[in-house]
Amino acid sequence: MRSTMPDFPLTLQHFLWRSTTLFPRKEIVTRREAGRHRYTYADFGKRVAQLAHALKDLGIGPGDRVGTLAWNTYRHLELYFAVPCAGAVVHTLNPRLAPEHLVFVVNDAEDKVIFVDVSLLPVLQRVASKLNSTKQFVVMTDGPSPDGELKPLLSYEELIAGRPAEYPWPDLDEQDAAAMCYTSGTTGRPKGVVYSHRSSVLHAFGITIGGIGPTEGDTLLPIVPMFHANAWGHPFAATMLGAKQVFPDRFLDPVSLTELIHEEGVTFSAGVPSVWIALLQYLDKTGTNLDGFRMFVGGSAMPAALYDGLSKHGIDVIQGWGMTETSPVAACTTMKSYMTEKDKRAVRLKQGLPIAGVELRLANVESGELVPWDGKSSGEIQVRGPWVTTSYYRGVDPDRFTADGWLRTGDVANVDGEGYAQIVDRTKDLIKSGGEWISSVELESAIMGHPKVLEAAVIGVPHPKWQERPVAYVVPKPDFKGAVSQAEILEYLTPLVAKWWLPDEVRFVDEIPKTSVGKFDKKVIRQWASSSAPVTAPSE
Repeated sequence: MRSTMPDFPLTLQHFLWRSTTLFPRKEIVTRREAGRHRYTYADFGKRVAQLAHALKDLGIGPGDRVGTLAWNTYRHLELYFAVPCAGAVVHTLNPRLAPEHLVFVVNDAEDKVIFVDVSLLPVLQRVASKLNSTKQFVVMTDGPSPDGELKPLLSYEELIAGRPAEYPWPDLDEQDAAAMCYTSGTTGRPKGVVYSHRSSVLHAFGITIGGIGPTEGDTLLPIVPMFHANAWGHPFAATMLGAKQVFPDRFLDPVSLTELIHEEGVTFSAGVPSVWIALLQYLDKTGTNLDGFRMFVGGSAMPAALYDGLSKHGIDVIQGWGMTETSPVAACTTMKSYMTEKDKRAVRLKQGLPIAGVELRLANVESGELVPWDGKSSGEIQVRGPWVTTSYYRGVDPDRFTADGWLRTGDVANVDGEGYAQIVDRTKDLIKSGGEWISSVELESAIMGHPKVLEAAVIGVPHPKWQERPVAYVVPKPDFKGAVSQAEILEYLTPLVAKWWLPDEVRFVDEIPKTSVGKFDKKVIRQWASSSAPVTAPSE
């Protein structure tokens, strides 16, 4: 028996219609060099239509890839909708990628046109001569395109000016590609993930009901870059809801962010721990309180000290988990109705429950056998769902997917009896010492709880007896540079972790290297370690 319901296509065109028709007066605000750009969803809709006409005149047709090399701004949001709603594919480019990786992803995706923020022109100019498929560049600036080496170069505003403010949007199949994003390429070449209209719509539904919970009444400040996994879906979700959106452009320093939060009435934001660590330092120095502000933290595990510090400033911190391959949000620290306030901290320091639509299981790292949800047994997270990819673009790295259709994430976790996952490590970052596993993530979180420590990264280094031993790289807080010792760190850790987990060495550095998306870059740290004296002292 079949239902009486229609096969109504789930496409981003519905979100565009909904925001511009039902919430035309709501604002979209962007921080600028001087002042702020401010307009409404009604204005947004007209410019999206004008941009769609311009794309057509540039020769962009169904399925063509359009690259964006841009920060979080209103123009980038216009591209987020004009490109896929017209039937093409928006391909967000990460300006922090190494030049060879940026060239690879543009050529692999075969971007025909690239839209670039004026501040990122130098990044594009360095690689433009190696881009095989790109025939046109468009600079996103207020005036005419600047003179320079990049040719042919058009001005965004001149490109859309005078064009009709309505567009005959084509009928789309919900399985048509809407967007694509590449992994950050920390190990080998980046891999492409292609999101459909259907997956993007369902992901937006999922994050609004899955515990992250933005509403139409919220004012959203997406700090996570729009060039990384669609800013965790928040531009789509916020537009669907008709919520006020505030974009920071490239100005992510704590002063600028705090001003935006206060002056624009921001109630909800999302970003990686490294951004929030800097904000916490500023809040501690200034005594600023952000009562009622809600913060979504993802990208890497949130240290307990960061959670505690932000909470003291009145911030309600929610943690989540996901990856480019999962669109990206797959789990969130939703509190169950029967849980008490005393349970809150323990729950929020985990990566959370799979959100509605996502299924999760654990598999033993070595044997592949399923692992029980007992809060102790660890295994690799495997997931599946309507916004979890089942392959990479061009079919690369097929071994990341199981024969029965699950994504092997590379994240190692345990899951408690309530269904909350807690990340232990990445499979490649686990430290095997004397036949036992040590979690670099747990060690890092413990070290960052020290009152004199700003950041800490832990890696395993070869050891003649124990196979590997942990070494910690630690950045002291600015006021404590030179005023914290290895002995002090080890003494602090002793009651917190098993004796054999204690690092064999603590190396103090000025900065922990970061990947293009703000995570600790352990590939670089391992290079540091390989050029340093090996750890040879026995660790009984």
